[in-house]
Formats: sequence, C-alpha cells, structure tokens
Amino acid sequence: MTDLTSLTIAEARVGLANKSFTSLELTDAHLQAIEGARALNAFVLSTPDQARAMARAADARIAKGEGGPLGGIPLGIKDLFATRNVRTTACSKNLGNFVPPYESTVSSQLWRDGAVMLGKLNNDEFAMGSSNETSCFGPVVNPWRRQGGESAHLVPGGSSGGSASAVAALLCMGATATDTGGSIRQPAAFTATVGMKPTYGRCSRWGIVAFASSLDQAGPIARSVRDAAILMRSMAGHDPRDTTSVNRPVPDYEASIGKSVKGMKIGIPKEYRLDGMSTEIEKLWRDGANWLKVAGAELVEVSLPHTKYALPAYYIVAPAEASSNLARYDGVRYGLRVPGRSISEMYENTRAEGFGAEVRRRVMIGTYVLSAGYYDAYYLRAQKVRTLIKKDFEDCFATGVTAILTPATPSSAFGIGEKGGDPIEMYLNDIFTVTVNMAGLPGIAVPAGKDRQALPLGLQLIGRPFDEETLFTLGEVIEQAAGRFTPERWW
Repeated sequence: MTDLTSLTIAEARVGLANKSFTSLELTDAHLQAIEGARALNAFVLSTPDQARAMARAADARIAKGEGGPLGGIPLGIKDLFATRNVRTTACSKNLGNFVPPYESTVSSQLWRDGAVMLGKLNNDEFAMGSSNETSCFGPVVNPWRRQGGESAHLVPGGSSGGSASAVAALLCMGATATDTGGSIRQPAAFTATVGMKPTYGRCSRWGIVAFASSLDQAGPIARSVRDAAILMRSMAGHDPRDTTSVNRPVPDYEASIGKSVKGMKIGIPKEYRLDGMSTEIEKLWRDGANWLKVAGAELVEVSLPHTKYALPAYYIVAPAEASSNLARYDGVRYGLRVPGRSISEMYENTRAEGFGAEVRRRVMIGTYVLSAGYYDAYYLRAQKVRTLIKKDFEDCFATGVTAILTPATPSSAFGIGEKGGDPIEMYLNDIFTVTVNMAGLPGIAVPAGKDRQALPLGLQLIGRPFDEETLFTLGEVIEQAAGRFTPERWW
C-alpha cells in the first residue's frame, strides 16, 4: 500500500470511497507521523482518542454512502480556532488552560462535512509574528533545510507556521489557518504548500481568537491547489453570528480546477519591483508570468501607486485593533491571573506575565496610536491610506484585469533567531502580502520554484472580491508548470 500520509486529500477521498483503506487507518498513519516529528514542534496538542473516534464514525458514514465532502480526512487545526472541550490557547500564557465550551464556525463546518481532528497546531502568539517564533510553546521548525549540509533550523513563516510545517511534513492532509497581513500566504511560500486567503467576510471569524478584526480571515493550507479548493468549500459560508460574514452562495471551488485561462488579463504591478529585489525572486516572477502566458493569459503592466504606504499603514491599523481586542485579557474573567495589591496591579502583573515581547510591543504601539492627540495623526491617517490602497485595486480591476501576479515573499525561509533582534526587518516579510488584507481581497500563494539553497519560493495571485474560483484556476496552472515540492525527511 502507498504510504497513506503521502496522499493528497483528493487522492485519499478516492481511496476511501473505493475501500482501499479506512479513515481509521489513514488517521493512525498521521498520528504516528505526528509522534515521529515532535522535533518540528508543529502540534501543540494531539488528540488521538478523539481523532480515532471521529475516524470510526466517518468510516460508518462512508459505509452507508453518507461520507460527506471531507469524510474521513484527517486535518490539523490552528490553535487560534476554538475547539469544543479541547484546549485552545492562541499559543499564549494568557490562555494556557482555556478549554472552550463551544466550537468555531469554520471548524464545526469541517466536522459537519466529515473531517477528522488530529490536534491543535502551533502559531505565533495571538497570531502576531512572521516566523512562528513568538509562541509560548516555542518556535516551529520548517521541515525544509538548506542544501549543502547546513544544520541550522529554519522558520516556517508565521503566524500559521504550525499549519504550514505540518502540511509540508505530511503530518496532516490539510490545516486551518488565519491571515491578517500574510499569515497564510507567507508560511505557505516558505514551506512549498498552497495557502488561500479568502475575501474578507467569506469565512466566519466566529470562534477564532481575534488579532485585528477588520483584517483577520480564515483560510486553508494544503498540499495542492485542488486540496485547498476542497477545504475552502467546507470552510466558507455565511454565519449570522459574525456581523462581517457575507451572505453569498458558496461555489464549488474544485470545479474551477482545470478551466482555461485563455483571454484572462493578468496584471503585473510595477510597484512590486522593489529596489534590491533578489535576482531569484525576479526570475521566479518572470517564470510565473510566462507560464500563464503560455496557457493563454494576457500579461499587462498595472500600477498600484499607494502600495509603498501599505506596510506602515498596516502596522498602525493592526496594532490598534490588537490593543482593543486584547484588552479583555485582564485576569478577571478567564485565563491567567497574577495577583497584585490592587486591581490595577493585578491587571499589570497579569498582562506583563501573560503576554510575550512581540504582543506587548504591538499592544503598546496600538494603544499609543489610539491615544488622545495621536488618533488623528496616525490611526485616522492610516485608515485613509487604506481606502486609497483599496481604490488602487478597484481601478485596476475596472480596466478588465482578471487577477494580479506578484511574488509571495521577498526571500526564502530564514533561520530561527536570525531576524528576531530587529522587528522592522521581520515586518518587511509582509511587504507583498499586506495590501491584500488592507483591501479585503482574496489571495493565494502557490509553490513555484526554489532558490540557490534549494529552499522553496512561492508566487502570489490576487483576485477580485469573492472571485476565489479564478485564483484556483490560475494557481493550478502555476502548480502544473512548476511541479510539486516535498522536503527530504530529516527529523
């Protein structure tokens, strides 16, 4: 029998339907892989008993012909998603023992469609980070290594580094993730996985620990574009409990795979050609454009003039919203409590001990830009810039552009601890991705090549609002041209 962990969701779905193996066998294979890959620190909690119970239930439904779209497929859940009666911490000491009595909408829809939960995946604390080094459980290790025998461990990107690392290392067949400024697409690019950030409002945020409410969006990380499309159909949908959730029909995203791209107009934004951009990223971008051109798409240069303001504006808006959202972690209602001589001292002690350095930094920035005398100068101005960024995209798409092609990241994965001393250098990892969140658009990262150290590089496609289908179509063209990449096992 083929190693069950090497199957894609699409392949496993066929094997389960044909009775080539059971969901219990598939689940056990992944649980064994998780135990053998503890060195990656991708899972912060495995749930073997629950996984096997869900797998047995899935097998019973499959036997009756009622398996569901994800019947028997084992998945990992980012530790930002509330899971009923299963510890959910956002990888922070502040929520170290929190066991929610409810289920997030996105994960409940996955279980509704028959998926199996293997456990909870590591992430940057409260999703704040670009390397998965800020987790209270320690950093996640990228399963990829530099060519030439160098033993340094690499970051998988963040904040969804646990999701990306687990999918790349074949520990789960797919994973939930969240994207506030690139936290699905950047780790996907660093690990040669596919990451889809949907249009804002396409997936419910109910039951997901909030970072920046106007930017956060749930999405899948998977091994292939088709798998991402399969997961996306189950994750998406209107939720009356989330006031930002959009009431639109959910398409059959998988049906978009393999469609022709002939006649599609693909924009190449000149502002994404940065000073000092590496020749490898330039070549990757040209290769992607050529693959789409060969497939029948038309390439056009476009301008997004306010792109250069996106990163500074993002790092005002996101911390401001984080400051507001994280005010609830005060030691009173739930989570960590560190006593003090007064209630004010208890607040201070709890938040000082419960939050890590990066979260404290962003809360302080956010509180500052929202304070009297600075709100207009910083926060209000950043929101005006955000409106201009959104208009840039609207003007571009109004000319008939179908989608926009850019690099996903400015480099390949870097070493653990390599950029931790310089927050600004770390924030620059989001330079190609934050515009998508600021404008509320869909974006997908697809593996497209390797650098000179044999580390994966990805391309990003940005689409029109609620046109994820076109991104899946275009992404599959790039995937077919580039091929798929799997790290050599070393852990």
